[in-house]
Amino acid sequence: MTVHRPGLPSDLPRAEELWARWALLAALEATTEGEETPSVHRTGRWIDDEGLHWDDCGCTWWIMSRQGEGRFVLYGEDESSGVKWYEPAIDVLAGGPDWLPYEELRHRLEGNEIGCVYWYENGTWARAPYPDDLDDDGLDCGLSSFIERGEVLEELTGRLDGSAAGKDASTLLADAEAYRLEPRTLLERLGATDRDGDPSDPPAVLRALVRAGLTGEPAAADAL
Repeated sequence: MTVHRPGLPSDLPRAEELWARWALLAALEATTEGEETPSVHRTGRWIDDEGLHWDDCGCTWWIMSRQGEGRFVLYGEDESSGVKWYEPAIDVLAGGPDWLPYEELRHRLEGNEIGCVYWYENGTWARAPYPDDLDDDGLDCGLSSFIERGEVLEELTGRLDGSAAGKDASTLLADAEAYRLEPRTLLERLGATDRDGDPSDPPAVLRALVRAGLTGEPAAADAL
């Protein structure tokens, strides 16, 4: 999938798919210690009451949150975005629906933090209009690792124990995207370490999967 610069709403997969891919990768790096750390002090990818996060503590940060049945909002910034510096200023909330978390968004805008905002309703992504000469809004560099299914699959494959029997990465990802992932099928194949070389934390992984709704079974946490 090609992600344009600046991004187009059509560059994004269905919100439910984007959520599932992001949530799966976030779950893979979940730890009990991370769960107990305030979001302001966290880096990497995680899920909490606010939604899904991606923050490299440097050039990119993003949040995706649910806003009710079939509604999502995606916002954040990559250093490649020219939105904040464009003159005259771009109103990234122009045309936004009334259900957006305006208090949070305006607070971040006042802090000059946001590079773009996208929202999803009735199966369609949308954003504010941009001037024709805007070079980039950061969507490509910031979120391609979730937008591009192949990148998600490659990372998932790298996190599995190649010597363990069970479902392959493609099937596990498809199950997550369909919100029917069986936690044990993933945990049985999970490698001993995360992408940073630290020990995997299966209970935390399971809690993140359930919290994101990927298992389709809220009681799944009791099965471990």
